[in-house]
Amino acid sequence: MPGPYVIGVDGGTQSTKVVVYDVDGNVVSEGRQPLRPMARAQPGSAVHPDDDLWTSLAAASRLALDGFPADPREITGVGLCTIRCCKAFLAADGSLIEPVISWMDDRAYEPYVPDAPGVAYATTSSGYLTYRLTGERRDSSANNILLQWPIDTDTWRWSDDTSLSERFGVTREMLFELQLPGDVAGHVTPEAAAATGIPEGLPVITTANDKAVEALGAGSLGPTTALVSLGTYIAAMVYGIENHTAPTHFWTNFACIPHRYLYESHGVRRGMWTLTWFLDLLGDEVEARAEEIGLSREQYIEREAETVAAGSDGLMTVLDWLAPTDKPFRKGVMLGFDARHTRGHVYRSILEAIALTMKHNVDAMCGELGIELEDIVVSGGGARSRLFMRIFADVFGIPASRSVGAGGASLGAAICAAAATGLYGDIETAAERMTNERESFAPDAATTEIYRRMNETVYQTIRDATDPILDRAHPIFH
Repeated sequence: MPGPYVIGVDGGTQSTKVVVYDVDGNVVSEGRQPLRPMARAQPGSAVHPDDDLWTSLAAASRLALDGFPADPREITGVGLCTIRCCKAFLAADGSLIEPVISWMDDRAYEPYVPDAPGVAYATTSSGYLTYRLTGERRDSSANNILLQWPIDTDTWRWSDDTSLSERFGVTREMLFELQLPGDVAGHVTPEAAAATGIPEGLPVITTANDKAVEALGAGSLGPTTALVSLGTYIAAMVYGIENHTAPTHFWTNFACIPHRYLYESHGVRRGMWTLTWFLDLLGDEVEARAEEIGLSREQYIEREAETVAAGSDGLMTVLDWLAPTDKPFRKGVMLGFDARHTRGHVYRSILEAIALTMKHNVDAMCGELGIELEDIVVSGGGARSRLFMRIFADVFGIPASRSVGAGGASLGAAICAAAATGLYGDIETAAERMTNERESFAPDAATTEIYRRMNETVYQTIRDATDPILDRAHPIFH
């Protein structure tokens, strides 16, 4: 593959992925480094231990550059995308005052500032990692949300409303300079080059929040197409140009194209994580058996799940493995076991729970927006599963498609880098040239009817029955 090339960084909740792409969006080399388990000192807290976000980025970058087959001087830039809704507090020298607070930590949404001497700056994960790479205190407007930061969502700048700063416990002097997606934040320092293997002096490009960057990497989305993003947090999105400030069934997020917006549905916390949790429970034996026949453990169990009928013979899962902050008593629930049920049933039931929950959430969002969807695009690692794609098509009752080749946040970040470094004229043109064709899955009408009855008659009412029980149990176990 001839150059030039760009790097896309995708910093997720469970791992960091660094990918080198060519100008057509083909993967040239990549590296992936799992993150360490969250440190949880008490209920409601979740932090990335030590300096794990930076350590994993450096390790994944070295893997990607070690496998890069061409001249690194042909790489033109680095697009940086990181987990949204995290908070980092820094000393004057840029070092962490304490470990980065995860989006799963209650303090991320409170006016929290560490009670420690020397707190000079407050920023997001992207602001912090931009500083580590470039030495510049700059961050993307599109990774600062009004739920956490004093941002003006109309201008994409810091708000002049001093009451917002007071509400979030920060001063303007503590905040980084804001930039738009596609801006050059700075250049890789000698220290960062030594740690990551990324060539010194390369421009580092601002992107947006991880969901928006993933949407960019998924390719063109029309006005009647929703993107379902499968990650530790699962959400669905449609593009728009209006900044809705008080919606009921969605919220307005920044897109990865300046001054455009993504309308984002309510989601599933610890969504794909729940599948990982279940596979971990099955132990090393399943993984060893899968390896013997050249499969991943997901593929191994999915073969069993494919033989299970739609509805998992009445086994229904409610995805509250991470309770919402306003209902801390909620727990994950699996309801309807009998002697027929196997691990394949459990696996399929979790897949169905994700699709059924998102169908309900997407319908509420689109109803409020006045949109009738014609199809959905599914992105994230779960989209590799043909079974999962069929379940999405059947539950939504419309075609569900996925990218044939590479996609997601690393490609979205690379698209921003390609535009910023002049390989393409703008982000939209780069996205058109670098995103891939899609494979579509058509719904089965009879199966769609089964899921419709299940969702409307039973599934969406389960919490009405379980909430009172879990609420009474909560003080006993907490």
